Amino acid sequence: MAAPLEFYFDFYSPYGYLASTRIDALAQKHGREVIWRPFLVGATFTVTGAQPLVDIPLLGDYSLHDMQRCARELGVPFQLPENFPKGALAPARAFYWLVDDEPALAKALARVVYHATFGEGRDGTDPQLVADLAAPLGIDREQLLAAMQTPEVKARLKQETETALQRGVFGSPYIFVDDEPFWGNDRLAQIDRWLATGGW
Repeated sequence: MAAPLEFYFDFYSPYGYLASTRIDALAQKHGREVIWRPFLVGATFTVTGAQPLVDIPLLGDYSLHDMQRCARELGVPFQLPENFPKGALAPARAFYWLVDDEPALAKALARVVYHATFGEGRDGTDPQLVADLAAPLGIDREQLLAAMQTPEVKARLKQETETALQRGVFGSPYIFVDDEPFWGNDRLAQIDRWLATGGW
């Protein structure tokens, strides 16, 4: 069986959200699966010297316009949350608490958090909101809240972020196809062609 795609994303990345709405369907079209790998994109800024798009003069205004346009093209709701951007520790920790034993459930939680954050403009960094969104999926909210604060889960997210940096990941979304790296939501069409042709 062909290797799965690896989907690196930050839970507070609008372009990561847009990519998340179609990455699994794209992979399935080519007989692949997707491993979701949340990380903290802010950790890359000290290495690259970058900053959040919305904080950059001129580019910030354009990116806000482009995010909304891309969402309309895909037919998905889009609303930027207040006080954006922020560090999305809570959902990433929740994901890694779940993923080893319940990978499908971890991905389901990631989807509902992403939708709440960028589909409804809610604060997806709030642990209480993450727990509220987890409860209808059958996840015990109090157990989840406690797990997010454990040293083991905190260390896991730190290690996943460090591994992402070591692999050259510097933005969200960042997708590996058989170790071939693709950065950005606008690269999904290229990924589609790469998978169809075997690359070039």
